[in-house]
Amino acid sequence: MNLKIAWLYPDLMSTYGDRGNVIVLQKRCEWRGIKAEIIPITLETRNSQLETSELIFMGGAQDRQQKLAGEDFLKRKGPVVKKMVEANIPALFVCAAYQFVGHYYKPYQGDKIPGAGIFDLYTEHPGDQAKRLIGNVVAEIIPQGGTIVGFENHGGRTYLGSKMKPFARVIRGFGNNGDDGYEGAVYKNAIGSYFHGPLLPKNPSIADWLITKALEVKYKKEIVLQPLDDEIEQKAHVIPTKSILG
Repeated sequence: MNLKIAWLYPDLMSTYGDRGNVIVLQKRCEWRGIKAEIIPITLETRNSQLETSELIFMGGAQDRQQKLAGEDFLKRKGPVVKKMVEANIPALFVCAAYQFVGHYYKPYQGDKIPGAGIFDLYTEHPGDQAKRLIGNVVAEIIPQGGTIVGFENHGGRTYLGSKMKPFARVIRGFGNNGDDGYEGAVYKNAIGSYFHGPLLPKNPSIADWLITKALEVKYKKEIVLQPLDDEIEQKAHVIPTKSILG
C-alpha cells in the first residue's frame, strides 16, 4: 500500500511546528509498511500534483504569509481541494488553514476576506481590545469520545453553520470562539482545528483515522491498521483533575 500526502504551502504556512503533523503521518504509515510520499504544494505547484494526492494537510502562518497563500488558495488550489473533500479525500486544516476553508474571515478593520467555502463556517475578529484565545486545551471528541490535547493561539472567533459538526467539546480552553464550548469542525473526512504546536504528535489516533480513511477511499475496502505503541503519547491525555478542572 502507498499514500500521496499533499502538504499545502510548506514554505509559507508552517509557523507553529506544522511539519510535525506531516512527519507523524509519514512515520505512522512507514512503521506499518505503507509507503507515504509527501507532495509539497507551493504557489508554483500545478494543480495536477494536488489532484492526485490522497490525503491533504494545511497549517497555520503569520499575517504576511497568510495573505500570500490565501490569494493563491482562493483562486487556484481551493476549488481543487473543495472537489477533493467532497469526494471524501481526508484532510486536516489547522489554525489559519481552518479559517481559509470557511466562507470568510472578517478582520476587526477592513472588509471581509473571502474563503474557499469548503466548510460551512465563518470567522470574525471582535476587535483589537478583545482577549486573544491562547493556552493549552483539552477537549472530548464528538461523538466517539476520548480526549484530544493541544495548544491554541488565535484572535479570530469561528462559528459553525448548520452543515457543520463540531470536532470536539472543550473541557479546558477556549476552542472555536470561547463561547459555545466547541473546538474545530468535521465535514465528511475533513477536520478543521485550532490545535497547533503541532496537533498529531500528541493525538496519534487522529493521524491513524486520517490514514485509515485515505486508504479506504483509495483501495475501496475496509482498512484496519496495525496497532502501534503509543504509551508515551497517551500520557499527555491523563488529566490531573485538581490542577486542570478544579
